[in-house]
Amino acid sequence: MDPLDRLAEPGLDLLRRVDTLLAAGAPEGHRVWPLLRRMQVLPGEAVRSFLDLHPGPLAGAGRSVRRLVPAYDEVSAALTDPVLWSGAAASAYDESRAALLRHLDEGPESLVGRLESTAGYADALADWVEGSRLALARALADVLRSTEAVAVVAATSVPLAVSAPRASAGLEAAEIAARVLAVLCVAYDGAETLLRQWGPSLAESRWRAPVAGHPRYDAPTRVGR
Repeated sequence: MDPLDRLAEPGLDLLRRVDTLLAAGAPEGHRVWPLLRRMQVLPGEAVRSFLDLHPGPLAGAGRSVRRLVPAYDEVSAALTDPVLWSGAAASAYDESRAALLRHLDEGPESLVGRLESTAGYADALADWVEGSRLALARALADVLRSTEAVAVVAATSVPLAVSAPRASAGLEAAEIAARVLAVLCVAYDGAETLLRQWGPSLAESRWRAPVAGHPRYDAPTRVGR
């Protein structure tokens, strides 16, 4: 359980109250409006969705992908074993073997290269989730102990739920919403940046066929030294 998990219950309770007040409208010109338009969601629902993101499964996926690499190494080693034959058939085989080796494990566009990139992307996402959850936890801790939180809770408590205090707490609710949504906007900007950075190295590994020459049938094939 990380700091965000520990703050989830009181944080969601406060944000539920904030959402209720925002449903009646936020002050005109407040900085929360562009954040709401961008996120297309109220802060309570945004945080509730983010709580489902955990770094552990992503880090585990990276480790699982890396465990596949030795199998490719074994196949590559088998293909590099010397074959004691010569002639036209041997040359054609060598060309195909070299092409397969390139496809398996030669450079970032090979299958092994793509596996390593996929594992690296999973690790980067795990780090992003961990850092974003910590930033969101800090934001929730700040708003939970703020004077705005006191005003919002008072305005949405059952004994005091009258129109005047509810209206007066609209500004406080907007302030809390802006602080929370700003952190989430930064988090999602980070996710988009990661996708742009890693996207090219996650593309399909295309087969690079050997340059085929004209087959010859008039030359002998020699096996052995």
